[in-house]
Amino acid sequence: MPLIKTEDIREMSLEEMEEKLKEMRSELFHERGQAAMGGAPESPGRIRALRKNIARILTVMNENERAKGGN
Repeated sequence: MPLIKTEDIREMSLEEMEEKLKEMRSELFHERGQAAMGGAPESPGRIRALRKNIARILTVMNENERAKGGN
């Protein structure tokens, strides 16, 4: 999974970000389960990429929330 650019995330609506976040968390859960069972991952960097994408989405969501709240 390639990294999602922050610019692309900023262009998404809140609903799109939440859906993408839910999808990525599900994928991460699946990948971690495979790794825990001792299965060889298809792509060793996939877990790291998923974690970074999740962090980017959460960061943009928090920035948007703070901008609306005025804090």
